Amino acid sequence: MFTVSSVRHLIYVFALLLVPSLVQAETTLRVPVVSRTIFYLPAWTAEKQGFFKQEGLDVKLEVYDASDKIFHDLHAGTHQIGIASIESVIAESYNGGKIRIVAGIAKRPPHFIIAQPEIKTLADLKGKTIGVVSMHEGTTFFIADIAKAGGFKLEDVKVEAVGGSPTRQRLLKERKIDMGLQPYPLSYEAEAAGFSNLGAMAKLVPDYQFVSVMADEDWARANRSALVGFLKALRRGTDYMFAHPDESTELGATELRTSPAFARRALDDTSNMDIISRDLSLTDASLRRVFGIMQQAGALPGETAYEPARFVDESYLAESRR
Repeated sequence: MFTVSSVRHLIYVFALLLVPSLVQAETTLRVPVVSRTIFYLPAWTAEKQGFFKQEGLDVKLEVYDASDKIFHDLHAGTHQIGIASIESVIAESYNGGKIRIVAGIAKRPPHFIIAQPEIKTLADLKGKTIGVVSMHEGTTFFIADIAKAGGFKLEDVKVEAVGGSPTRQRLLKERKIDMGLQPYPLSYEAEAAGFSNLGAMAKLVPDYQFVSVMADEDWARANRSALVGFLKALRRGTDYMFAHPDESTELGATELRTSPAFARRALDDTSNMDIISRDLSLTDASLRRVFGIMQQAGALPGETAYEPARFVDESYLAESRR
């Protein structure tokens, strides 16, 4: 004799047989990001709002503390899509590297110049120790701009590769470094703790493709629909983040591990300084600036031709907009 529950079960089984799409497995994507900072909030928004799920994706966002490990894991194939700074991608592309930049996030650096309390001007940084993420990317290449603005040479400071923003925050508190570029809201927290804020990096470097979406070229070609779906959901997450500031403040406070007041201030600064590319586009000016700074720093030979087709593939982003 059939019970009500058994009949319901049979109906469910028949429905699955008639509609195979209901039992299709989601594509799992492991996506590393560098730290808990504002330019990753669109991804957390897309996750919370179910935008990835709607594209048939099970996205697992993982927080690292440096870009080097992200590139290693993308090369190894353990992770599929990375969101990080792009200098290593550019450098490797001229030596046969297969990681490609497929979309943009932060088109200028969202950092403030945070220093020990007794350091009041950029000129005071002469002879000091500056902590950077690594010697090959990101904030490292801004130190020359800071030195120039402070009236001294790059050789007049000691630059140490220490890791991502949380590590720089800890080392500032331990007085093991004198200055470290900090994205907000970490910069707000540093100010509240008495550290000096010597200004916004975006004023010294107004165009710089700082954080972007990247993937291995072979993986991307073999999994085009997954990458296109990811970018579509990420763009929706970006739009939602700006359209719903109250919700974004709440999520930002949770994911950035900060107060609601600092999370809201981060959203406002992001909008006012036009940090994030809302349509995930890459601008020629921001890419050229990265390329030029890398040449100035010796990370690329001075005679290297600027050929963005070597390290950028915007076809996935273009398809996500259809």
